[in-house]
Amino acid sequence: MKLQTQIPLQSEPYNQIDYHSKIVLLGSCFAENIGEKFNYYKFQHLQNPFGILFHPLAIEQLITNAINENEYQEQDIFFHNEQWHCFDAHSKLSDASKGSFLNTLNNQILLTSSFIKSCSHVIITLGTAWVYRHIESDSLVANCHKVPQKQFEKELLTVDQITESLEAIRVMLKSVNPKVSIIFTVSPVRHLKDGFIANSQSKAHLISAIHNVVEPRNQSYYFPSYEIMLDELRDYRFYKDDMIHPNNLAIEYIWKKFQDVWISKEANSTLKEIEAIQKGLDHKPFNPNSESYQEFLEELKTKQQKVQEVYSHIIF
Repeated sequence: MKLQTQIPLQSEPYNQIDYHSKIVLLGSCFAENIGEKFNYYKFQHLQNPFGILFHPLAIEQLITNAINENEYQEQDIFFHNEQWHCFDAHSKLSDASKGSFLNTLNNQILLTSSFIKSCSHVIITLGTAWVYRHIESDSLVANCHKVPQKQFEKELLTVDQITESLEAIRVMLKSVNPKVSIIFTVSPVRHLKDGFIANSQSKAHLISAIHNVVEPRNQSYYFPSYEIMLDELRDYRFYKDDMIHPNNLAIEYIWKKFQDVWISKEANSTLKEIEAIQKGLDHKPFNPNSESYQEFLEELKTKQQKVQEVYSHIIF
């Protein structure tokens, strides 16, 4: 008896992720969830250097600025609620010091540029097609930073607008890194502040646009995070208390699906070794001075050294 529908997934035979890969993750808070997995398992990765970006045009802007190494100036930032902000970046980068904030933005641009030009995979997670236009500057923003709502107009990006943005992203990435693989996905997080119907419309626009640009022959792919959440995990027990965000069990489930498709067999073997080490490092002994625990630490150290002999970039 089958008690769950299963979305068929096929692993990519030629360009899977291993421990030599470099991965850039950009997009919504679900990109953060998957990025945390890459961090835990010690893959080389860069995760949301400008913080969470919810819509495709914000991601396109970051990639454009990074590839061109555009430098942020004083006119690109503003002071609000005792901090300096930038409409292109998430508030987690905001700073009380103007100089420090500009340095952070420009250092992140250079870091992103370096990673994009040398990475093997870019994973882009789109959250919403709803955007906010700053009326005074007539520009779309990545984050409103709690600026009064009357200063913005809310718009829904059309399928054509999103398609054009994603195609621009693909062309830009390929222009500086021809061999890069691009993996698109849609965040399963529901943006219910927009309303149930508006959220469904938004996700439909994102999915339609992605499928207009996905082409495995051009090394651009789709991973169905959104569909796995809605179809395989269609129960509120897989959501956090807010009934909006996937909980840890759901994130782990979707990660395992991603792992089956995109992580190579060789890397999976190393991943299991690293997982054992990480669990050992998290272990809290009853008696830290006992002989048995000291032996345990020595064994753990040996396992770490064994991994690091093969992958020098891994640091525990």
